[in-house]
Amino acid sequence: MSEPFVRPDVRKFLDGMAANPRPVFNDAMMVMIRQMPSDAMAGLDLPVGELGEIRDVTMAGPGGDIALRLYDPRADRAPGPVVVFYHGGGFVVGSIDTHAGLAAEMARQLDLPVISVEYRLAPEHKWPSAPDDGEAAARWIAENGAAFGREFTHLVLAGDSAGGNLTLVVANDLHARPAALPLLALLAIYPKADSSKRYGSMVDFADGYGLESANMAYYDQAYAPDGQHVRHSPILADLVGLPPTLVVTAALDPLRDEGRAYAAAAALAGVDVTYREYRGTIHGFSSYRRLIPSAQADMLSYLALARAMIAEALAG
Repeated sequence: MSEPFVRPDVRKFLDGMAANPRPVFNDAMMVMIRQMPSDAMAGLDLPVGELGEIRDVTMAGPGGDIALRLYDPRADRAPGPVVVFYHGGGFVVGSIDTHAGLAAEMARQLDLPVISVEYRLAPEHKWPSAPDDGEAAARWIAENGAAFGREFTHLVLAGDSAGGNLTLVVANDLHARPAALPLLALLAIYPKADSSKRYGSMVDFADGYGLESANMAYYDQAYAPDGQHVRHSPILADLVGLPPTLVVTAALDPLRDEGRAYAAAAALAGVDVTYREYRGTIHGFSSYRRLIPSAQADMLSYLALARAMIAEALAG
Protein backbone atom coordinates (compact mmCIF):
# COMPACT_ATOMS: atom_id res chain seq x y z
CA MET A 1 0.00 0.00 0.00
CA SER A 2 1.33 3.45 -0.89
CA GLU A 3 1.58 5.98 1.93
CA PRO A 4 -1.96 7.26 2.56
CA PHE A 5 -2.90 10.89 2.93
CA VAL A 6 -3.09 11.96 6.59
CA ARG A 7 -4.41 15.38 7.54
CA PRO A 8 -1.96 17.58 9.48
CA ASP A 9 -4.07 17.67 12.65
CA VAL A 10 -4.60 13.91 12.46
CA ARG A 11 -0.84 13.39 12.02
CA LYS A 12 -0.18 15.55 15.09
CA PHE A 13 -2.68 13.48 17.08
CA LEU A 14 -1.13 10.19 15.94
CA ASP A 15 2.39 11.42 16.66
CA GLY A 16 1.26 12.31 20.17
CA MET A 17 -0.15 8.82 20.64
CA ALA A 18 3.08 7.27 19.35
CA ALA A 19 5.12 9.34 21.79
CA ASN A 20 2.85 8.38 24.69
CA PRO A 21 1.43 4.97 23.77
CA ARG A 22 -1.60 3.72 25.62
CA PRO A 23 -1.15 0.45 27.51
CA VAL A 24 -2.68 -2.61 25.90
CA PHE A 25 -6.09 -3.38 27.35
CA ASN A 26 -6.53 -6.46 29.54
CA ASP A 27 -8.94 -7.67 32.20
CA ALA A 28 -6.94 -6.12 35.03
CA MET A 29 -7.00 -2.74 33.31
CA MET A 30 -10.76 -3.02 32.89
CA VAL A 31 -11.07 -3.39 36.67
CA MET A 32 -9.10 -0.14 37.07
CA ILE A 33 -11.17 1.65 34.42
CA ARG A 34 -14.41 0.64 36.11
CA GLN A 35 -13.15 2.37 39.29
CA MET A 36 -12.38 5.66 37.53
CA PRO A 37 -14.79 8.63 37.65
CA SER A 38 -17.48 8.16 35.01
CA ASP A 39 -16.35 11.17 32.96
CA ALA A 40 -12.58 10.55 33.23
CA MET A 41 -12.24 9.25 29.66
CA ALA A 42 -14.14 12.07 27.97
CA GLY A 43 -11.19 14.46 27.69
CA LEU A 44 -10.53 14.05 23.96
CA ASP A 45 -13.88 15.49 22.89
CA LEU A 46 -15.53 18.88 23.11
CA PRO A 47 -17.83 19.63 26.07
CA VAL A 48 -21.57 19.07 25.94
CA GLY A 49 -22.42 22.76 25.45
CA GLU A 50 -25.81 24.43 25.65
CA LEU A 51 -28.97 22.32 25.57
CA GLY A 52 -32.60 22.85 26.50
CA GLU A 53 -32.72 19.76 28.72
CA ILE A 54 -30.60 16.86 29.93
CA ARG A 55 -32.54 14.20 31.81
CA ASP A 56 -31.41 10.89 33.34
CA VAL A 57 -33.87 7.99 33.37
CA THR A 58 -33.43 4.37 34.46
CA MET A 59 -35.20 1.39 32.90
CA ALA A 60 -35.28 -2.29 33.81
CA GLY A 61 -33.21 -4.26 31.31
CA PRO A 62 -32.68 -7.97 30.63
CA GLY A 63 -29.62 -8.07 32.92
CA GLY A 64 -30.39 -5.30 35.39
CA ASP A 65 -31.11 -1.58 35.29
CA ILE A 66 -30.04 0.38 32.19
CA ALA A 67 -29.21 4.08 32.51
CA LEU A 68 -30.56 6.35 29.77
CA ARG A 69 -29.74 10.01 29.25
CA LEU A 70 -31.81 12.44 27.19
CA TYR A 71 -30.11 15.31 25.37
CA ASP A 72 -32.48 17.81 23.78
CA PRO A 73 -31.77 21.29 22.41
CA ARG A 74 -35.38 22.19 23.26
CA ALA A 75 -36.92 22.22 26.72
CA ASP A 76 -40.37 21.82 25.17
CA ARG A 77 -40.97 19.79 22.05
CA ALA A 78 -43.90 18.78 19.88
CA PRO A 79 -44.41 15.07 19.12
CA GLY A 80 -41.76 13.73 16.77
CA PRO A 81 -38.89 11.25 16.26
CA VAL A 82 -36.37 10.28 18.91
CA VAL A 83 -32.78 9.20 18.31
CA VAL A 84 -31.60 6.16 20.29
CA PHE A 85 -27.81 6.43 20.55
CA TYR A 86 -25.29 3.65 21.29
CA HIS A 87 -21.76 4.71 22.25
CA GLY A 88 -18.56 3.16 20.93
CA GLY A 89 -15.68 1.58 22.82
CA GLY A 90 -15.13 -1.93 21.47
CA PHE A 91 -17.93 -3.30 23.70
CA VAL A 92 -15.53 -3.02 26.69
CA VAL A 93 -15.13 0.72 27.38
CA GLY A 94 -17.10 3.88 26.69
CA SER A 95 -20.19 5.20 28.42
CA ILE A 96 -22.90 7.82 28.35
CA ASP A 97 -20.30 10.21 29.79
CA THR A 98 -17.47 9.52 27.33
CA HIS A 99 -19.81 10.16 24.41
CA ALA A 100 -21.82 13.01 25.92
CA GLY A 101 -20.29 15.59 23.58
CA LEU A 102 -21.11 13.54 20.50
CA ALA A 103 -24.68 12.81 21.64
CA ALA A 104 -25.27 16.48 22.49
CA GLU A 105 -23.93 17.69 19.13
CA MET A 106 -26.12 15.14 17.38
CA ALA A 107 -29.17 16.46 19.25
CA ARG A 108 -28.37 20.07 18.31
CA GLN A 109 -27.63 19.44 14.65
CA LEU A 110 -30.57 17.09 14.07
CA ASP A 111 -32.86 19.22 16.26
CA LEU A 112 -34.13 16.00 17.82
CA PRO A 113 -34.08 14.45 21.29
CA VAL A 114 -31.20 11.98 21.59
CA ILE A 115 -31.27 9.26 24.26
CA SER A 116 -27.92 7.63 25.03
CA VAL A 117 -27.96 4.03 26.27
CA GLU A 118 -25.63 2.62 28.96
CA TYR A 119 -25.56 -0.97 27.75
CA ARG A 120 -23.59 -3.71 29.54
CA LEU A 121 -19.89 -4.09 28.74
CA ALA A 122 -17.41 -6.96 28.45
CA PRO A 123 -15.52 -8.73 29.89
CA GLU A 124 -18.05 -8.81 32.71
CA HIS A 125 -20.89 -9.23 30.22
CA LYS A 126 -20.19 -11.19 27.06
CA TRP A 127 -22.02 -11.06 23.75
CA PRO A 128 -24.99 -10.88 23.27
CA SER A 129 -25.49 -8.76 26.41
CA ALA A 130 -24.85 -5.52 24.49
CA PRO A 131 -27.35 -6.15 21.67
CA ASP A 132 -29.86 -7.54 24.18
CA ASP A 133 -29.65 -4.26 26.11
CA GLY A 134 -29.67 -2.20 22.93
CA GLU A 135 -32.82 -3.88 21.66
CA ALA A 136 -34.54 -3.69 25.05
CA ALA A 137 -33.73 0.02 25.35
CA ALA A 138 -35.09 0.84 21.90
CA ARG A 139 -38.33 -1.02 22.63
CA TRP A 140 -38.72 0.62 26.05
CA ILE A 141 -38.06 4.12 24.71
CA ALA A 142 -40.66 3.53 22.00
CA GLU A 143 -43.26 2.86 24.70
CA ASN A 144 -42.19 5.38 27.34
CA GLY A 145 -41.85 8.84 25.88
CA ALA A 146 -43.69 10.15 28.93
CA ALA A 147 -40.71 9.19 31.11
CA PHE A 148 -38.78 11.88 29.22
CA GLY A 149 -41.64 14.37 29.20
CA ARG A 150 -42.10 13.87 25.46
CA GLU A 151 -44.23 12.11 22.88
CA PHE A 152 -42.20 10.10 20.39
CA THR A 153 -43.55 9.10 16.97
CA HIS A 154 -40.62 7.30 15.29
CA LEU A 155 -37.28 5.73 16.18
CA VAL A 156 -33.95 6.75 14.66
CA LEU A 157 -31.08 4.46 15.66
CA ALA A 158 -27.54 5.85 15.76
CA GLY A 159 -24.13 4.90 17.11
CA ASP A 160 -20.39 4.96 16.54
CA SER A 161 -18.00 2.00 16.21
CA ALA A 162 -19.32 -0.70 18.56
CA GLY A 163 -22.41 1.50 18.84
CA GLY A 164 -22.62 1.51 15.05
CA ASN A 165 -22.69 -2.26 15.23
CA LEU A 166 -25.52 -2.11 17.77
CA THR A 167 -27.37 0.36 15.54
CA LEU A 168 -27.36 -2.13 12.67
CA VAL A 169 -27.98 -5.21 14.83
CA VAL A 170 -30.91 -3.64 16.70
CA ALA A 171 -32.34 -2.41 13.39
CA ASN A 172 -32.43 -6.01 12.19
CA ASP A 173 -34.08 -7.08 15.47
CA LEU A 174 -36.76 -4.39 15.21
CA HIS A 175 -37.31 -5.07 11.52
CA ALA A 176 -37.95 -8.75 12.29
CA ARG A 177 -40.18 -7.94 15.28
CA PRO A 178 -41.32 -4.30 15.19
CA ALA A 179 -41.28 -2.05 18.24
CA ALA A 180 -44.20 0.13 19.32
CA LEU A 181 -42.92 2.88 17.02
CA PRO A 182 -41.69 2.51 13.44
CA LEU A 183 -38.03 2.69 12.48
CA LEU A 184 -37.46 5.89 10.54
CA ALA A 185 -33.72 5.95 9.78
CA LEU A 186 -30.29 4.59 10.76
CA LEU A 187 -26.99 6.42 11.30
CA ALA A 188 -23.99 4.06 11.56
CA ILE A 189 -20.73 5.92 12.25
CA TYR A 190 -17.63 3.85 11.34
CA PRO A 191 -19.52 0.70 12.37
CA LYS A 192 -18.25 -2.76 13.17
CA ALA A 193 -20.40 -4.34 10.48
CA ASP A 194 -18.89 -7.69 9.53
CA SER A 195 -16.74 -10.01 11.64
CA SER A 196 -17.40 -13.01 9.41
CA LYS A 197 -14.24 -12.36 7.37
CA ARG A 198 -11.10 -10.23 7.36
CA TYR A 199 -10.97 -7.12 5.18
CA GLY A 200 -7.97 -5.39 3.66
CA SER A 201 -8.25 -2.26 5.79
CA MET A 202 -7.79 -4.42 8.90
CA VAL A 203 -4.29 -5.14 7.61
CA ASP A 204 -3.50 -1.76 6.06
CA PHE A 205 -4.35 0.23 9.20
CA ALA A 206 -3.70 -2.41 11.86
CA ASP A 207 -1.27 -0.26 13.85
CA GLY A 208 -0.26 3.38 13.92
CA TYR A 209 -3.71 4.77 13.12
CA GLY A 210 -5.25 4.98 16.56
CA LEU A 211 -7.11 1.66 16.73
CA GLU A 212 -4.32 -0.75 17.59
CA SER A 213 -4.46 -4.43 16.65
CA ALA A 214 -3.57 -5.63 20.18
CA ASN A 215 -6.51 -3.77 21.65
CA MET A 216 -8.83 -4.99 18.90
CA ALA A 217 -7.75 -8.55 19.70
CA TYR A 218 -8.58 -7.92 23.34
CA TYR A 219 -12.01 -6.55 22.44
CA ASP A 220 -12.81 -9.79 20.61
CA GLN A 221 -11.45 -11.94 23.43
CA ALA A 222 -13.36 -10.02 26.09
CA TYR A 223 -16.64 -9.73 24.20
CA ALA A 224 -16.44 -13.27 22.72
CA PRO A 225 -18.99 -12.79 19.94
CA ASP A 226 -20.03 -15.23 17.24
CA GLY A 227 -18.75 -13.52 14.10
CA GLN A 228 -20.98 -15.67 11.90
CA HIS A 229 -24.16 -14.58 13.68
CA VAL A 230 -26.32 -11.71 12.41
CA ARG A 231 -26.42 -10.22 15.91
CA HIS A 232 -22.71 -9.46 15.62
CA SER A 233 -22.20 -9.33 11.85
CA PRO A 234 -25.33 -7.47 10.74
CA ILE A 235 -24.25 -7.58 7.09
CA LEU A 236 -25.24 -11.28 7.11
CA ALA A 237 -28.92 -10.50 7.76
CA ASP A 238 -31.62 -10.05 5.16
CA LEU A 239 -31.39 -6.26 4.76
CA VAL A 240 -34.41 -5.91 2.50
CA GLY A 241 -36.91 -3.44 3.92
CA LEU A 242 -34.61 -1.60 6.31
CA PRO A 243 -35.18 2.17 6.62
CA PRO A 244 -32.97 4.85 5.01
CA THR A 245 -29.42 4.40 6.25
CA LEU A 246 -26.39 6.68 6.47
CA VAL A 247 -23.05 4.89 6.77
CA VAL A 248 -19.99 6.96 7.72
CA THR A 249 -16.41 5.72 7.47
CA ALA A 250 -12.91 7.12 7.96
CA ALA A 251 -10.35 6.50 5.22
CA LEU A 252 -7.61 5.39 7.67
CA ASP A 253 -9.78 3.08 9.76
CA PRO A 254 -9.27 -0.69 10.13
CA LEU A 255 -13.09 -0.96 10.02
CA ARG A 256 -13.37 1.08 6.81
CA ASP A 257 -13.82 -1.78 4.37
CA GLU A 258 -16.59 -3.50 6.31
CA GLY A 259 -18.45 -0.19 6.49
CA ARG A 260 -18.09 0.09 2.72
CA ALA A 261 -19.25 -3.51 2.32
CA TYR A 262 -22.31 -2.97 4.51
CA ALA A 263 -23.33 0.14 2.56
CA ALA A 264 -23.00 -1.78 -0.70
CA ALA A 265 -24.94 -4.78 0.60
CA ALA A 266 -27.73 -2.58 1.90
CA ALA A 267 -27.94 -0.72 -1.41
CA LEU A 268 -28.12 -4.02 -3.30
CA ALA A 269 -30.97 -5.05 -0.97
CA GLY A 270 -32.90 -1.94 -2.04
CA VAL A 271 -32.23 0.15 1.06
CA ASP A 272 -32.01 3.92 0.54
CA VAL A 273 -28.32 4.28 1.47
CA THR A 274 -26.17 7.37 1.85
CA TYR A 275 -22.44 6.64 2.17
CA ARG A 276 -19.81 9.17 3.24
CA GLU A 277 -16.12 8.46 3.76
CA TYR A 278 -13.89 11.13 5.32
CA ARG A 279 -10.43 11.39 3.80
CA GLY A 280 -7.26 11.63 5.86
CA THR A 281 -8.80 10.82 9.21
CA ILE A 282 -9.08 7.91 11.63
CA HIS A 283 -11.50 5.74 13.53
CA GLY A 284 -13.11 7.56 16.43
CA PHE A 285 -12.71 11.07 15.02
CA SER A 286 -16.18 12.12 16.21
CA SER A 287 -15.01 11.79 19.82
CA TYR A 288 -11.58 13.39 19.26
CA ARG A 289 -12.74 16.87 18.29
CA ARG A 290 -10.71 18.69 20.93
CA LEU A 291 -7.42 17.28 19.61
CA ILE A 292 -8.44 16.84 15.94
CA PRO A 293 -10.15 20.16 15.11
CA SER A 294 -11.08 19.10 11.55
CA ALA A 295 -13.30 16.39 13.05
CA GLN A 296 -15.89 19.01 13.96
CA ALA A 297 -16.45 19.87 10.29
CA ASP A 298 -16.67 16.16 9.47
CA MET A 299 -19.31 15.67 12.14
CA LEU A 300 -21.33 18.68 10.99
CA SER A 301 -21.14 17.31 7.45
CA TYR A 302 -22.52 13.87 8.21
CA LEU A 303 -25.13 15.20 10.63
CA ALA A 304 -26.38 17.54 7.88
CA LEU A 305 -26.74 14.46 5.66
CA ALA A 306 -28.56 12.65 8.46
CA ARG A 307 -30.89 15.57 9.05
CA ALA A 308 -31.82 15.69 5.36
CA MET A 309 -32.31 11.90 5.28
CA ILE A 310 -34.62 12.03 8.31
CA ALA A 311 -36.63 14.95 6.90
CA GLU A 312 -37.08 13.08 3.61
CA ALA A 313 -38.16 9.91 5.43
CA LEU A 314 -40.70 11.88 7.46
CA ALA A 315 -42.05 13.50 4.31
CA GLY A 316 -42.63 10.26 2.79
